[in-house]
Amino acid sequence: MPKKSAKKTSGPVRPQLGEGVQILNAGSVLEDPITRTLETNYMPYAMSVIVSRALPEIDGFKPAHRKLLYTMYGMGLLKGPRTKSANIVGATMHLNPHGDAAIYDTMVRMGRGNESLLVPFVDSKGNFGKAYSRDMSCAAARYTEARLEPVCEELFRDIDKETVDFVPNYDGTTTEPTLLPVTFPTILANNTLGIAVGMACNICSFNLAELCAATVALIKDPRHDIGSTMPAPDFVGGGQILYDAAQMQEIFESGRGSVRVRARWRAVPGENMVEITQIPPTTTVEAVMDKITELAKAGKLKELSDMRDETDLNGLKLTLDLKRGVDPGKLMAKLFRLTPLEDSFSCNFNILVGGRPRVMGVREILQEWTAFRTECVRRRTYYDLHGKEKRLHLLEGLAAILLDIDKAVQIIRQTEEEAEVVPNLMIGFGIDEEQAEYVAEIRLRHLNREYILKRTGEIDQLKADIADLEDILAKPARIRRIIVQELNAVAKKYGQPRRSEILYDLPQEEAEAREEVPDYPVTVFFTREGYLKKIPPQSLRTAGAHKLKEGDEIVVQAEARNNLEALFFTDRHQVYKIRLAEFEDGKVGQMGIYLPTRLGMEEGENPIAMVLTGDYSGWMLFFFASGKCAKIPLSAYATKQNRRKLLRAYCDKEPLAALLFVPEETDIAIRTSAGRLLLAGTAQIAEKSTRDSQGVAVVTLKKNQSITSVRPAAGIDLADPHRYRVRTLPALGALLRGEDIAEQQTME
Repeated sequence: MPKKSAKKTSGPVRPQLGEGVQILNAGSVLEDPITRTLETNYMPYAMSVIVSRALPEIDGFKPAHRKLLYTMYGMGLLKGPRTKSANIVGATMHLNPHGDAAIYDTMVRMGRGNESLLVPFVDSKGNFGKAYSRDMSCAAARYTEARLEPVCEELFRDIDKETVDFVPNYDGTTTEPTLLPVTFPTILANNTLGIAVGMACNICSFNLAELCAATVALIKDPRHDIGSTMPAPDFVGGGQILYDAAQMQEIFESGRGSVRVRARWRAVPGENMVEITQIPPTTTVEAVMDKITELAKAGKLKELSDMRDETDLNGLKLTLDLKRGVDPGKLMAKLFRLTPLEDSFSCNFNILVGGRPRVMGVREILQEWTAFRTECVRRRTYYDLHGKEKRLHLLEGLAAILLDIDKAVQIIRQTEEEAEVVPNLMIGFGIDEEQAEYVAEIRLRHLNREYILKRTGEIDQLKADIADLEDILAKPARIRRIIVQELNAVAKKYGQPRRSEILYDLPQEEAEAREEVPDYPVTVFFTREGYLKKIPPQSLRTAGAHKLKEGDEIVVQAEARNNLEALFFTDRHQVYKIRLAEFEDGKVGQMGIYLPTRLGMEEGENPIAMVLTGDYSGWMLFFFASGKCAKIPLSAYATKQNRRKLLRAYCDKEPLAALLFVPEETDIAIRTSAGRLLLAGTAQIAEKSTRDSQGVAVVTLKKNQSITSVRPAAGIDLADPHRYRVRTLPALGALLRGEDIAEQQTME
């Protein structure tokens, strides 16, 4: 058949989907600014995750927890018997439109049987799994039962007295509370982990009795030393806390820091065996066993002959069989160093207050909670006052008819229409409509003097109660006393002894074990991009060229010993400490160990300097943009505990221009961007005892000038008189001024 000729068209051809149907703008590019996309699509999602999902509020609960507990409260599970978990999950969907699995997982974690919370809120029955086990999962919701723990009375106390606001649920069929009127600081009574968009929170738990005592003390004295009443966190899994006063003070004041926690163990008498019964909250028994197995296969743990997980209904128990002659204390000290049996709990107290996320220290959190609880007590008092005033008003109307009951009966009998009864009573006794309505509703059998006298006898007591409630509202001190009384009652009724033991000093076994670290020579290479290589001499002799990341270079090459400690200063004013023995030996042909990952640095944090030391002698010199220098003894970074991270390693008030470690007093050369050179002795710089000190002025800089480098003077070639002239300044009592290099031609 002959081909049909193509029909000529003008303009773009629009694809045909059918007769009369066309795609508009097909093939065209529609520009949409990314800022508008972020505002309309990403930001609502991010704010929803932050405000309505991941972060807890001042009452200590995320929305999912609050909806679940309020549903159980509405089901009568505070006093009644347990019900199937599946029933609770289904009822919670009226407030929380998520899958049943997510709701059930939330309830499991709040259950006593799961052992996730120091103060559990769900009285569980059945297999709820264990928080310390990775593989021990909970049973299905149809098999387990639950109800609220008695302590939940303190969560819902006076919730029906308008102490908190209620809002409609997601489909407008019912209402739910925005917060719970908790009578104790639940926000710090349990550990909370939340990951939002661009932010997260990780709150450790504190002992309930100590927490209440600290809150009471802060209410009485805002400058109270929290550590004296609440020295350290308390974890549901127990363990031993390696106490560090500086770190705890940092957590109390800023809400950030870390707590070192180690497992609790005991040597079985008469048997060459160790039983581990408590582990840190950041790990699981399976993770510990995996690490021990890995070390044993690598030949780094030859003291063990067997390992068994004997966890049962009585709790966690990991049993280690030792070889003959092995000291249990020294073995455990080694395991603490090499396995998760000792780990850090990193604190980040990020909490929603008034719908806005804030990172607060313990002191500020307790102050915010006190303000929240004060408002709850005030609203409850106002509710009671309003109720008693209304009752008094009605009884005063009832007292008015006491003078002539027969008259009231006569008015009612002679009124022809029911709608006229209330107006006629108002006219006859001079009472208002509300009082007349109350009188008109009294039963005929109650229209006697005895009944009326009993009711009106409450008037004097009501007046006294109203005066007392008005006094409470007028005097903030009385509200504070009420909060203190409630806190003391909670501590007395629900307080429990500490589960986590506080170690103020390291055991002798660990001090001895630290001395047994293998000691041999190594060469350490540190690169600009944060990589580290620890290479023994035999590997270095047979090596070729270094393998480095593209654009990277070695900035430090140091001969050292394997038992030295390495300090890595970062651009976030922090220092990370680790023993070189904890780094595996490497080779020149390997990229090396990426320090930000190995040391657990914060996102975007980078190491800028490395210092190797054995006895913490010498000084760190920090030079700042203003020309000041802080001379800090290296001993300021030594700690009794095996802490990996120290905050405020140097001053954060102004940019850091350079830093230098000097093992002994020496001469240093300071270069500036103006082409000046200052030669000075470090002995003339005053030493500062505080790590984040701003130091003293050593160089006067003009506007837009800065220090470009600082290095020992031994590395400066002063023999060429045509290069520059350097003058040694003997004193640093006043500002030290660099000499202009270009103006000098000969040496003095």
